[in-house]
Amino acid sequence: MKFYSKSPPPDRRHIPFCRQMTAVVLAFSMAAACPFAAAAAEQSVFTASIPQLRTQSIGPGMDNLSLGDSYATYQWGLKNDGEFQLVQMTASFRSLDSVYGARKGRSASISLPDLGPGMIEYQSTVIQAESGVDINILPAWKQYDADTESSRRQVTVAIIDTGIDYSHPELQDAMWTNPGEIPGDGIDNDGNGYIDDIHGWNFYTGSATLYSGTEDSHGTHTAGTIAASRGSGGVAGITDNQYVKLMSVKALGGPLGIGSPESVIQAIRYAEANGASICNLSLGTSAYNEELAAAIRDSGMLFVIACGNGDARGQGYDTDASPIYPASLPYDNVISVASLMFDGELAASSNYGAGTVDIAAPGSYILSTAPGGGYAFMSGTSMAAPMVTGTAAMIYSFRTDLSLADVKTAILSSAKPMESLAGKTVSGGMLDAYAALNYTK
Repeated sequence: MKFYSKSPPPDRRHIPFCRQMTAVVLAFSMAAACPFAAAAAEQSVFTASIPQLRTQSIGPGMDNLSLGDSYATYQWGLKNDGEFQLVQMTASFRSLDSVYGARKGRSASISLPDLGPGMIEYQSTVIQAESGVDINILPAWKQYDADTESSRRQVTVAIIDTGIDYSHPELQDAMWTNPGEIPGDGIDNDGNGYIDDIHGWNFYTGSATLYSGTEDSHGTHTAGTIAASRGSGGVAGITDNQYVKLMSVKALGGPLGIGSPESVIQAIRYAEANGASICNLSLGTSAYNEELAAAIRDSGMLFVIACGNGDARGQGYDTDASPIYPASLPYDNVISVASLMFDGELAASSNYGAGTVDIAAPGSYILSTAPGGGYAFMSGTSMAAPMVTGTAAMIYSFRTDLSLADVKTAILSSAKPMESLAGKTVSGGMLDAYAALNYTK
């Protein structure tokens, strides 16, 4: 099965000097082709006076897949059989001299017709998946499903992000519903200060409108990784959405998924006041904000936070030296997450830090829910964080003997050691859901 995309476009300032284009092929054996477009790497964006927070995802972007098929086999982060491939095809462009003067020989591994000025040289690099590089969720599900005697804790997970397509067939049963509010009556029935906050609140626009379409792709994708319905014919989320519910708290918006620290602070306070115990923050900025830091520090929630997608060139950097916030906050209720490739290597775009990044999880070419009832591949630490969030919620629901602090300890202490993560994360390993579920105090 092949999926084609182009790499993130070059920085516009450097387009005149760019002589290479890279294509990406995601491959499985025995399947049909489905194209999808690339997205530029996303970094935090700031103005001179108002630092903003932005989503922590990068290309290859999103393109809806057919709803008629089951896509669980594409979810390498849940079960990696080693069949996934990344084929990077690099094409060099002729200079005018090479076209109209001396002609360069072709050293390409792929032969294409001579089209005159343009691409003349093709090289491909194959990255093969490593079997077993996944979160080890299958035995965790088996244990969870087999235990019909134990009680389950009801858990609300706040997704502070863009909005969520809460009508998506995979997500509609996973959404938190405010029990004190009557839909559509225009009255603040529960007296919490928000009118018709049925599934959450939109702090980006200050309204009850949680879903606006494609601008909410990031939050919708995050939601599916955590709690998409298992066995529904589409993708599988990590948690049992009978007991784990998603609160949509929109703090980012617009085509770039940007929001202010103030909107995130309000979202945190709303989430906790309305019963959330775990919070996913797939967003970040390099600007420290004291009020945001205090809101997280003083909260009783567990925060799972994406550690960021590198610099303007998309190259990950050491956040011990150059912090990214709020992931680099040194608080006991924070888990900072890096992005892992399917070959077990740290994603090139992922930040890292022996003292500031706790653990890694699958974050490259992750398939999850998309607006309009569809599915999409996305990449970045934004996709890795909800892997940890979903696992934390599953553990907290199943292990009623554990506190949220215990859940963090369980996840970090049970991380699967990875050579690629030694000296790059606090735990030196990747998420292992089954081991974390069986943590012993």
